[in-house]
Amino acid sequence: MKKTLPALVALVTSAAVLTACGGLGTTTTESSPSNSGPVPDLGPDQKVSIVFESYNYGMAGAWTDTFNALIADFTKLHPNISVTAQKPQGNSPNPATDTISSIQSQTVAGTPPDVAQLGFSDLDFTIHQLGAQSLDALVGAETVQKNFDGAKHPYAPTARTLGDWDGATYGVPFVFSTPVFYYNATLFEQAGLDPTHPPASWEEVADAAEAITAKTGKGGVYLDCLTKTAKDWCFQSLVRSNGGQVISDDRSTLTFADDPSVQVATMAQNLVRTGATPKLSQQQGYEAFARGDIGMILESSAIQGTFVKGAKDKWDLRATTMPAFTGKTTVPTNSGASLFTFASDPAKQRASWELIKYLTSEAAYTKIAQGIGYLPLRTGLVDDPAGLQDWAQKSPLLAPNLAQLGSMEPWISMPGNNYLQIRDGMMDAVEAIVYQDADPKSTLEAAQKQASALLPAE
Repeated sequence: MKKTLPALVALVTSAAVLTACGGLGTTTTESSPSNSGPVPDLGPDQKVSIVFESYNYGMAGAWTDTFNALIADFTKLHPNISVTAQKPQGNSPNPATDTISSIQSQTVAGTPPDVAQLGFSDLDFTIHQLGAQSLDALVGAETVQKNFDGAKHPYAPTARTLGDWDGATYGVPFVFSTPVFYYNATLFEQAGLDPTHPPASWEEVADAAEAITAKTGKGGVYLDCLTKTAKDWCFQSLVRSNGGQVISDDRSTLTFADDPSVQVATMAQNLVRTGATPKLSQQQGYEAFARGDIGMILESSAIQGTFVKGAKDKWDLRATTMPAFTGKTTVPTNSGASLFTFASDPAKQRASWELIKYLTSEAAYTKIAQGIGYLPLRTGLVDDPAGLQDWAQKSPLLAPNLAQLGSMEPWISMPGNNYLQIRDGMMDAVEAIVYQDADPKSTLEAAQKQASALLPAE
């Protein structure tokens, strides 16, 4: 997909503008280090302290525990590098939504984190306004590609370039999922359904959901794609799978009010109207599924650990690939984030690169996959006896995610400084349609008209 550069804006420090995601100042797309050429390696006794900001630290349990273990392992390997880990500043239920405003406020104060985990939908803004450094410029393109190749297992081809812009690597894709369709095989059996043949189409999902609700009194299905809190990665996948897209290839025209999007919203609205989908928030939805109170859920594997814990010794958790629209091929998109550096000091830049390398290493992905459920982007690990082979054989939940990785398309970030308003306006409209029974066509058209005025000028 061709990416064009938005106009850059002057420094603004108003809190209101920061909240609205205005620009932080003129930044170049080069984002070159302060010295010429790659930053030098650290000396063996050179002490460096860096700050790592990740929304995983705002999520209790497997997320924080896994990341604490990763940082501890990194410190053992690099005793001269001290890492202060922190969650984004803010109080949102989903800490990932605080990341941009958190980094904005720290950048204005002159203390941005050295390494940060930022979502793919923030890519345009992260590079052009937050000032993420070009890793190709910092350490050399060959070094960056060598990291992707790995010590033993390379990155999946579809994952390697997700943090690139105009041919240069700014972010190393870190953790993500494709939309996985989890289901409660115990409820399937109670509803007279065959759990060995889960729904393969959305029509079949609707039928199965209605059967589960009617025969068990439980919720039928929940799609974690239809609220502003969920962001738009999964909604984009639904629209793409129905033959549409939310923005044109040249990033100049919004297209989320076209028929494919209207049909997706209508399908989800009908699930709520029939009682097959309960009216729940994102957190309520995945917590209800984990308790065994919903039969099916379309979800990121980031929540897989929660599902495994909830189902243990209580009900049979299974997973399959994302259902299709009749006659169409499913197009999975990716959730998740890349790792970027905002460091300006050469020693901190090198230390930041060392942390990014470790967090995307074979050892780290082994812990991440086992601890959280995210896709191991070094997919060869699942066939490696010294890696994830034994775990993968005992964890069939991974297979649908891996199967979809080969046909995955990128989660597209909205352009310009108002990208969050554009994205959130779209998702507000979707949420109103699905859960408040608003008219699908007119609601999306109104939202698109309003959002189009926020696109950057040519």
